[in-house]
Amino acid sequence: MERLCSSDLLHGSESLCKLLRYLAEQSLDHPGAAVKEYQIATEVFKRPPNFDPRMDSTVRVQTGRLRSKLAEYYARAGADDSWVIEIPKGSYSIAFQPRVAHAQPELVPSHTVAEAPPKNAPPPRANQPLVVTVAMLGGLLALCVVALIYLFLNRAPSRPDVKPVAPSALATFWAGFLDSPDEPLVVFSNAEFVGRPETGMHYYNPIIDKPQPIHDHYTGVGEVLGMHELDRVFTLLHQGLRVKRGRLLTMDDAKNSDLIFMGSPSENLSLREIPTTQEFLFRRLKDGPRKGDLSIQNVRPRPGEQSVFLSTAQLPVTEDYAVVGLMPGLNPSRWALVLAGLTTLGTQAAVEYVTRANTVEDLLKQMKVTPGSGAGQGKTPPFEAVLEVKISGGVPVHSKVVAFRLRK
Repeated sequence: MERLCSSDLLHGSESLCKLLRYLAEQSLDHPGAAVKEYQIATEVFKRPPNFDPRMDSTVRVQTGRLRSKLAEYYARAGADDSWVIEIPKGSYSIAFQPRVAHAQPELVPSHTVAEAPPKNAPPPRANQPLVVTVAMLGGLLALCVVALIYLFLNRAPSRPDVKPVAPSALATFWAGFLDSPDEPLVVFSNAEFVGRPETGMHYYNPIIDKPQPIHDHYTGVGEVLGMHELDRVFTLLHQGLRVKRGRLLTMDDAKNSDLIFMGSPSENLSLREIPTTQEFLFRRLKDGPRKGDLSIQNVRPRPGEQSVFLSTAQLPVTEDYAVVGLMPGLNPSRWALVLAGLTTLGTQAAVEYVTRANTVEDLLKQMKVTPGSGAGQGKTPPFEAVLEVKISGGVPVHSKVVAFRLRK
């Protein structure tokens, strides 16, 4: 890192060096956790809390410049460096890769100058071209043999595939979903709708919409991105996943599988039929200016806690709330994890919270659980938590726990 920052390409750019050091520290301290654009903007470039990536492209521009500088460095001054530091396109993370040298033999072409035949020399024999051709082919064959031997002797030794290791915080948090013979089942929401997108579509109301056909093939962007995050983490944990939409979940599934629910009970209807959270409940408001809106009810508020959590009333949504809850399933030997927001963006934030090493570490501290599997380390107990989610440009940018309960 210091060699890079002191190189001719980066020596005079304090902002790029600061960005490079920050990304490297994040990658080393929190492996597997993606760094957010909002996080870089506020912590590296000191942008205000209301930073909007749609209006300010500083992070994208500076990261692009840094990516180009790194490529230029390793093509010139760092051509012999044993390690290569890269910023993969489409992310704000650092990748450290050992350089594998591929030696190539240097073939120097020979330049033969034909001598003029002496005067009174006898005429060439008729088969002389054949002799020359055979000699040239023999020389080329010898060169090929030498080159193959050289490549064989100097080839890079093969390295066995090294499987990535998940951070200990993630391994501890998800331990209950890894010791089962069956893969966990991710149940994502697909609410009941009536109508058509072109003419107006709304949640199915059995009182007024009963004659109309139900559409149950829609889900939210938060669930899609959440599924990607879960797949990434379970790949790190060397465990597979099964996926099923909520309306297709059966009681046999619920009894015989560890379950991960994505989406609130208003859209993930299967949550209404199994044991779920007890301290923080999804309810529609029965009165007041926001009558009918979905809320999270705090059953037993503690001092300083809200009794009702509501997302932003107007669009676009800038604040949401989500529930993260771990509890025994219908079969006490199985686990059920609820990751549900008031909106699909809250659901996305809930999934990201339990798939990033740094936020999972904070969650384990609330439970007084030490990450690891040795003596003195604990297991994740049943719990419920409410997250406050800040949203900018349709993307969750910051989440924090505002209410937490350990279940007995």
